[in-house]
Amino acid sequence: MENFRKVRTSEEEMPLPFPDLPPDVVEMKVKEGSKIRNLMNFAMAQMELKGRRQIVFSGCGRAVTKTITCVEIMKRKLGGLHQVTKVRYKTVLEVWENQDPPPDSPAQNLTVHKNVPSICILLSRDPLDPNQTGYQPPEHRHEAGEDTSGSSTKGLKRPLPPPCEELLPKKLQVQVSDSPRGSGTTAAQLD
Repeated sequence: MENFRKVRTSEEEMPLPFPDLPPDVVEMKVKEGSKIRNLMNFAMAQMELKGRRQIVFSGCGRAVTKTITCVEIMKRKLGGLHQVTKVRYKTVLEVWENQDPPPDSPAQNLTVHKNVPSICILLSRDPLDPNQTGYQPPEHRHEAGEDTSGSSTKGLKRPLPPPCEELLPKKLQVQVSDSPRGSGTTAAQLD
């Protein structure tokens, strides 16, 4: 393969896996090189300023993690969004060209068909069917002034259990023997 270079890549176009979507639903196609800030600015403007009720994020291959990151940011910023996640495979075609063809023969191309993982995530302000595969209900949000055991739960999905005994700070005694550099005993405390 060292004599070949990739000249073209194309993805198989697939319809969105969600039935009954409105025809004007916004689909955010996340690519490997997409900037999360740009994606989120556009998506938030669609949901907040234009009043869209649903938005779809999709990505394949190396863009899957970036797609999930965008969805989690949007859920945290807007809150109360229902989610349906669909995972599937998408076929990607790569065309490779021989850089060093044998003399007196035409250039040879090699076509590679790859099946790469793909994800589509629907976020909706309106309730979705909770019985469909991949459904996640909105997370419960704590209201201002609501106290949950006196600790801040910002960013936590559920309260943490009390710490185990072995994780609590302990005191450490260090003894230094008499030496020409110093004498006596030194105690150190680990907090």
